[in-house]
Amino acid sequence: MTGDLSVGLGTVAREWLRIGCIGFGGPPAHITLLRRLCVEQRRWLSAEEFEDGVATTNLLPGPASTQLAIFCAWRLAGPVGAIVGGACFILPGLAAILALAVLFLAAHPPSWVAGAAGGAGAAVPAVATAAATGLMPASWRRARSSSGSASGSDPASGSDPGSGSDPGSGSSSRRPRRNLGWSRLGAARWRWVGYLVAGGLAVGLAGTFLVLVLAGCGFIEFTVRWPRRRPAAPGSAGPGRDAGPDGASGRDGAGRGLAAMLPLALAAPAAGGLLAVVWVALKVGALSYGGGFVIIPLMQHDAVHTYHWMSGAQFLSAVALGQVTPGPVVQTVAVVGFAAAGVGGGLLASLVAFAPSFAFVLGGAPHFAALRRDARVQAFLTGAGPAAIGAIAGSTIPLGLELSRLWQVGVLGLAAIWLLALRKNVVAAIAGAACLGVIAALACAPLP
Repeated sequence: MTGDLSVGLGTVAREWLRIGCIGFGGPPAHITLLRRLCVEQRRWLSAEEFEDGVATTNLLPGPASTQLAIFCAWRLAGPVGAIVGGACFILPGLAAILALAVLFLAAHPPSWVAGAAGGAGAAVPAVATAAATGLMPASWRRARSSSGSASGSDPASGSDPGSGSDPGSGSSSRRPRRNLGWSRLGAARWRWVGYLVAGGLAVGLAGTFLVLVLAGCGFIEFTVRWPRRRPAAPGSAGPGRDAGPDGASGRDGAGRGLAAMLPLALAAPAAGGLLAVVWVALKVGALSYGGGFVIIPLMQHDAVHTYHWMSGAQFLSAVALGQVTPGPVVQTVAVVGFAAAGVGGGLLASLVAFAPSFAFVLGGAPHFAALRRDARVQAFLTGAGPAAIGAIAGSTIPLGLELSRLWQVGVLGLAAIWLLALRKNVVAAIAGAACLGVIAALACAPLP
């Protein structure tokens, strides 16, 4: 795979800027727009290569749709194209969200603005619930398809150990193997539930250490599926060892990576000022697993409780702004940075949050095919993924507790019906909730 199809930088800048301006609706909309441009209209990429890019960027921490935009630009115009395309994809939403942050986070905003913020924020817990429930089916299927890896099969192969024999056949010789497969499947599913619950509880109990819980769940699944002692194979690193990419034991390498994060997590809460902004943004961009919405529980504790940059109601408004502006949902971190240190803080937070995505793609794109086949990566994400989903679902409780007015509870109920029962668009839900907030303000209802 090469990173240069000789597409001009001007073309990349123009097309990626257009997608950045009209990309309302989060990752599904971004993926659709990129596929339409790169595969259907211009035929720059094959459908298979594009789908491989989608699958591989979903293996990386951070905003997957942003990484996909950077990857597609890299394929067309090399490293410089990746930087230009990624920047053009990010900047329209960044400009929009910072402009709205100035309005919504003002010390004394007009009553209609406060009402719109209160209404939009009231819909956020329902958005979090919808995001979590939307992610659960694929993660559940992943646990099922990779359940046979504990016995040494490839977790990425998608094979089901319980399907090794025909359930309708009367072959007694295969029946024990089939039962063993279902036993392993059950264990994998129970671990999935455990990771989900751990992520949900960590939102309220772990605070700033939530990221360690997510990584810990990934490490547990990695350890279960890649035990320290394994049968030696030709070319292995040694008897009973599984060599990682760096020649060390894969389990030991993962353990060192998790241990290396611990002192950072312990030291970070003591930091303040711009260093704290950098740390919060770095967690969002480099250590978040499970999609854009997992940044919400990662940021809420830091922004509201640890550093007191904003109130709970203002944080709800920040999340809503991240949903209704074009571009990636991770732009929410710019509002948090703005609350901490003004426009400069917002720009710094955005730069730090998106820098890992550029680094991952520029450094790893030539190896994406190998990454997608790497069973160790698959094992880690099979554990970290449901924990991240649990964290998203668990965040609905502290987010809901930030609602201070009775009319906001009514707006939340309507948003839940719109998103969970009717399965309608998130942007429409938040925009409608904001309109209800404006109506409440005009009716002289108490504002948050």
